[in-house]
Amino acid sequence: MNTRLLALAALTAALSMSAACGSQGGGSPAAPVAANETATDMTSETPSAEASESATASATPSVSGAPVGAGCSSLPASGKGSPAELAKVPVGTALADIPTLSTLARVVKKAGLAETLNSAQDITVFAPTNDAFSKIPKNQLDQLMSNRKSLRGLLAYHVVKGRKAPADMHGQLTSLEGRKLTVSGSDSSLKVNDAAVTCGNIATSNATIYEVDKVLMPR
Repeated sequence: MNTRLLALAALTAALSMSAACGSQGGGSPAAPVAANETATDMTSETPSAEASESATASATPSVSGAPVGAGCSSLPASGKGSPAELAKVPVGTALADIPTLSTLARVVKKAGLAETLNSAQDITVFAPTNDAFSKIPKNQLDQLMSNRKSLRGLLAYHVVKGRKAPADMHGQLTSLEGRKLTVSGSDSSLKVNDAAVTCGNIATSNATIYEVDKVLMPR
């Protein structure tokens, strides 16, 4: 069966099935959500070597153009974490290589989804920056970090199918969590729900990243 489709199906199941109940509205992180045991088992498994190699060895990203946004100046000009190097690695790895996304990388690792993201193909990730996570009260963030199902539910809301270029960023997008994200603005002044995109159109080998200045809460 097509490895690319399998990887996307596994990611969708791992994220959206774990978040079947979703988050509650409001400005606080989601409370722990009930999840199907099958989904829990699926996310705990390591993707096949074939799937991982497919994502890592993917050809030149299908999304063209340079990163856009005032926050892109924080990306290294060369070497690890630079646009040229990020384009060679899958998104789970790229998150750990971008200095402003180190907290998100830790959250993804805690949720056990780094390799799942690496094995996916053609997705867009809305990535809260370190500053975005710092806006969450520490006790709430600690509670969120202590529950893997809650993390998966929250992360599912930050991922959509397809690699979105800035020109595609308008109207409503359906997250893997199942609920909608509302995109407004254009080019370097994009917003996702009420979060501003600080640096967007960052290409990895299997995804496109848009850094946002707030953690997105399902609504």
